[in-house]
Amino acid sequence: QVQLVESGGGLVQAGGSLRLSCAPSGSIFSVNAMGWYRQAPGKQRELVTTITSGGSTNYAESVKGRFTISRDNAKNTVYLQMNSLKPEDTAVYYCYCNAKETYASRTLDYWGQGTQVTVSS
Repeated sequence: QVQLVESGGGLVQAGGSLRLSCAPSGSIFSVNAMGWYRQAPGKQRELVTTITSGGSTNYAESVKGRFTISRDNAKNTVYLQMNSLKPEDTAVYYCYCNAKETYASRTLDYWGQGTQVTVSS
């Protein structure tokens, strides 16, 4: 079973920056899309951004121009650089990937445990 491990969350003041990282804890055969979702208290989980293996990106309107997703395909690692953070960005951020664990595995969606990002006003 693929385990995604996130790091980089924390508490920051409005206008500040944080960088999240996410990588699988063990070996993995291939990774397609990777990305980040978030869930604020009392709200549904929502898409923040995704990136394909070829580097094409997609962003939620609320984070365009402030957040940047990138990936290191050699390390199967995805990053989220978050700048100009706002209190409404406060949420648990979940890493996601669409991947095959082994050559014979089905392609599945995998999720991290989540990392808390809190932006104070």
